[in-house]
Amino acid sequence: MTLDPYLALPARPVAPERFTDEETYRQTRLPVDLASTLIPDAYCSPEFFALERERVFASGWVAVGLVGDVDAPGRCVVVEVAGRSILVTRNRHGELRGFHNVCRHRATKLLDDDAREVGRHHRIRCPYHSWTYDTDGACLGTPLFEGSDVPTGEEPVFDRMARGFDRADHGLLPVSVDSWGLFLFVSLAAEPEPLTTALGDLPQRFADHHLDGWTAQRRLTYEVAANWKLVGENFMEYYHLPWVHPELNQVSRFSDHYRWQGPGRYTGMCTTPVSRNTEAGGWDGLRPLSSLGPQDADAGRFVWLFPSTALVVLPNHAFVLFNRPVAANRTVETAVLLTHPESADDPDAEAGVEALAKFWDLVNRQDLEIVERVQEGLENPAYRGGRMCFRFEEPLHRFQNMVIDRMVGIDRVPAGDGLDDGDTMTRMFPDP
Repeated sequence: MTLDPYLALPARPVAPERFTDEETYRQTRLPVDLASTLIPDAYCSPEFFALERERVFASGWVAVGLVGDVDAPGRCVVVEVAGRSILVTRNRHGELRGFHNVCRHRATKLLDDDAREVGRHHRIRCPYHSWTYDTDGACLGTPLFEGSDVPTGEEPVFDRMARGFDRADHGLLPVSVDSWGLFLFVSLAAEPEPLTTALGDLPQRFADHHLDGWTAQRRLTYEVAANWKLVGENFMEYYHLPWVHPELNQVSRFSDHYRWQGPGRYTGMCTTPVSRNTEAGGWDGLRPLSSLGPQDADAGRFVWLFPSTALVVLPNHAFVLFNRPVAANRTVETAVLLTHPESADDPDAEAGVEALAKFWDLVNRQDLEIVERVQEGLENPAYRGGRMCFRFEEPLHRFQNMVIDRMVGIDRVPAGDGLDDGDTMTRMFPDP
């Protein structure tokens, strides 16, 4: 007689003080063919969500946007990381700079969420009391604060000034920023690890794609009534494909999927060969990039950048999903369709982009509908966790253990799949 493994799972709810306890995750720490999923509270509990913001999102690199959106001095984006508003821009020398989007005087939010330029003459001005900063974060102006700019004749009103004040001590609060390929990254850590450590072997794997030259063609925002991790876990597996994606299943077959991951804070899969379109649509529509080697020229690469960003790169286009956690059961997702530079002189590019955008929107809406149903199920206290399926869910196991590492305070970069040939491409369905 075998003991029901369900009985070994933690009862619900888990006390919040146990969310940082290694023992809480004992069943998920087992090898994937024995493991159970992450505790349901990780997807439902406001207390877990609050702790996760600090331990997962505020402790390491997060992909927050596109390099192309800050392509010149003074250009900027405003993003949210772990509940903080962050502005990313370039200084007068073209160097990336990041700051908390907060005035040093009375904490006013400096730039609106949709800001694309920092302001006139590359100056960041507070809308409240007009304190002003440059794109290196230096405080340039504090009107009527030091006495140097008091209007003539108004001196009696300003008979006392701030003492012991130096503008040099009141610059914007800096945030670490970096880039790779088409992505901007932010880290709120006081001393972040090098971005290259988190990326692992991804720059090498995508070297022939020259991702830094790809440009955004379409953007859509989706409101998702589900935890951000469910969006990621759905992206990482193809187990659901025949039942959720009948159209995609015609051009992305079970037997054509492989794990594709080496050392780095990511999970990866690929599909090869890339199938041709059907009447329901597909991934054709633009000509492929000419710089690709034989493997990349006929493969789609699917990568989840820890913690919350999806990257799909096919020979002729890329698709990105930025996922911003808003609550334990709510995520805001921004989808971006990108093309490579050689698409610019393709006479059929506009029609190809439209067809791809329509197909990805269909696939994404199907995914979001199903993850919202998963969220509903997870809210049921009767459910305490489920078993992993090795053939399909090894990347989920890798991802969930990365989350656990952060929650319990372990700093670890996952290794690769352990193959000897250097390619670490493992067929999802090994030959018998």
